[in-house]
Amino acid sequence: MGDEHSGRVEGPPFPPSTADTPYRLNALWRAFGALAHAVDHRRGWSRLPKWLGILDLVGIRNRLRERNLFDTSRQESVNAPAAPAFDPAFLNHRMADGSWNDLANPTMGMVGTRFGRNVPVEDTWRHDESMLDPSPRMLSRRLMTRDKLIAAEAGNAIIAAWLQFMIRDWFHHGKSPKANPWRVDLDPDDDWYESPMSILRTPDDSTAPSSSDKPPTYTNSMTHWWDGSQVYGNTPEQQQFLRSGEGGRLRIEDGMPPIPYDPAHSPAKVPGFWLGIAMLTTLFAHEHNAICERLAAAHPEYDDEKLFQKARLVNSALLAKIHTVEWTPAVTAHPTAVTALHANWYGLAGRRLRDVFGRLSSSEVVSGIPGSRTAHHGVPFALTEEFIAVYRMHPLVPDDFDFRSAADDAPTLGERGFDTLTGEDALTIMREQPLGDLLYTFGTMHPGLVVLHNFPKHLQNFKRPDNGQLMDLAAIDILRCRELGVPRYLDFRRLLHLPVPKTFSEVTSNAVWAAELEEAYDGRLDKLDLVPGLYAEDLVPGFAFSDTAFRIFALMASRRLNSDRFFTTHFTPEVYTPEGLEWVEENTMVDVLRRHCPELSPYLEGLSNAFGIWSRGG
Repeated sequence: MGDEHSGRVEGPPFPPSTADTPYRLNALWRAFGALAHAVDHRRGWSRLPKWLGILDLVGIRNRLRERNLFDTSRQESVNAPAAPAFDPAFLNHRMADGSWNDLANPTMGMVGTRFGRNVPVEDTWRHDESMLDPSPRMLSRRLMTRDKLIAAEAGNAIIAAWLQFMIRDWFHHGKSPKANPWRVDLDPDDDWYESPMSILRTPDDSTAPSSSDKPPTYTNSMTHWWDGSQVYGNTPEQQQFLRSGEGGRLRIEDGMPPIPYDPAHSPAKVPGFWLGIAMLTTLFAHEHNAICERLAAAHPEYDDEKLFQKARLVNSALLAKIHTVEWTPAVTAHPTAVTALHANWYGLAGRRLRDVFGRLSSSEVVSGIPGSRTAHHGVPFALTEEFIAVYRMHPLVPDDFDFRSAADDAPTLGERGFDTLTGEDALTIMREQPLGDLLYTFGTMHPGLVVLHNFPKHLQNFKRPDNGQLMDLAAIDILRCRELGVPRYLDFRRLLHLPVPKTFSEVTSNAVWAAELEEAYDGRLDKLDLVPGLYAEDLVPGFAFSDTAFRIFALMASRRLNSDRFFTTHFTPEVYTPEGLEWVEENTMVDVLRRHCPELSPYLEGLSNAFGIWSRGG
């Protein structure tokens, strides 16, 4: 019997982790949170004047921090992962497996540790008797199927690729066992290739005891940290394969990172691998090497290992910054939300004041999270099942792509369906097409809104690249939330302290959608699943996804920075080098694109956000 921190090993006597200190707001902050909660219910943060809305979001986030972080790591466990023996080098670089980020709890956030929760653990029981009620396949066909792309017209399709690229850094439940799949009955007119439909189960938590009085837990086969592991790998062996061994650089072969010699370990064999992921992995492998060149010029005394580790820190921080102040504002393009998200990085004082005076305050609200104190808010850091659930945003992906040249907008590959851009086909395209042309194609087309009737048709009939079997990812998204104990829509809102709809017409003002939901769920509002509920919601102006999902973003987007010492206490020139910190602060996604694909410069000129729609050439 033990906990997931039973794998700690001896090192210097580091100060206790803030995860070991209960998080309680003081009386003033609690009163402010209560006021924000009341205003949010009565008016809604998005309808307030901008600065009042920002203050409301601060209060909402504080309340969520106090009430919606729940630990599973200290539940009874067996065979918990152990961190490697301490080495002083760990103080200043990220470990491949995510260990030793929190020096007092070295297994926190490492590969093989459990996902946490944003709702009370007792509310996450899996109800097998209602697992298939109503049929997730029926819901997919009736509520999700896209007839024509409902576009997010302010953004470009790099948004969709970026999200999938980020997910490869954050979470994966591991390979599903083939035994005992879920069996989903089909409607009489359903022409699916097998009846009933088989959906493989999520693998069990190998660290959980055989019997427990707690709901099931699940583990992450990736690191939980925002550490660029989709570029660098999650094990020392993966990392070593990707490195060149010279100048800290990553290997580039045929214009992209190398593919393992054993086909079984090729990324193209992982379900979900597609061209968008390949493009951005390649782009940021090149960015790593550019960072190495800058650091080597400034520090000729650095060897290969030190250059690699410093460049990884810089590249990972740049990825986190781009996601925080560029990608997320592009998909939540409401003025209040945009300013609040920038404040996560720069504080409400803003970048200009920070550039001139440095940090004006230790407060993250005033001066931003990077460089502030590490804060776990009383709970060991882990990504959560609810965070994963709200990131089920497949409708961002278009079905069809019109590939064109950045030079003159002339057709290259021509029109291609998503199903021709996955697996080995993606690698072939990467080898044969200039990266700039591929990015130009994505930059000049729209993604979809995350709403009902906008699920990519090719993902409802997705062919797995590893075994050729077909999958309906819309049905799987619905079933996975049930299987992983994520509450259904009404309970989810209740547990996030939001008003709970009493009728389907209160879920959405779209009368057609409300009627479709009511019919699909046979009038049982309490059965409404999280994914259809989120997709049905009326959108905040400028948002590509629901306000309910945004509450988890507001909590977890800052938590991923707060908890990581490489974004807080170790976000310093001594750890990153002065040149490394300057690289993070001075570069944007536009700069990355220009650096590695200069042919894109005409389309990026004057663009404040690289995820906005680009003008067409020709």
